Amino acid sequence: MITIETVRQIALALPGTVEYDHFGKPAFKANNRIFATIWVPEQRVMVKLSPIDQSVFSAFNPAVIYPVPNKWGLQGCTFFELKEVRRDMLADALTTAWQAVTAKKTTKKNTNKLL
Repeated sequence: MITIETVRQIALALPGTVEYDHFGKPAFKANNRIFATIWVPEQRVMVKLSPIDQSVFSAFNPAVIYPVPNKWGLQGCTFFELKEVRRDMLADALTTAWQAVTAKKTTKKNTNKLL
């Protein structure tokens, strides 16, 4: 079982990450964008993944890692059950989500400079 404190340690170890309150839930953001929230009473973490990454992580065990059951789930938001998920898998998911929010987006203006 992974504790709430362990989730905090993993997330806050990622450069530029800050914790703040997001509608009563501890949330983590980098580059001013949320990549995870902790659902304390439910003992789960929502990690914002791409739909492709979501399917890869969910393939491990859909009872432990699964899409959030609403429109957010269709966009890649994924629940990880802290009582069952392996620490290394959650750390990989948090890192993947953090990389997505901290990656510089290539704009059309920047693309034109390459041509």
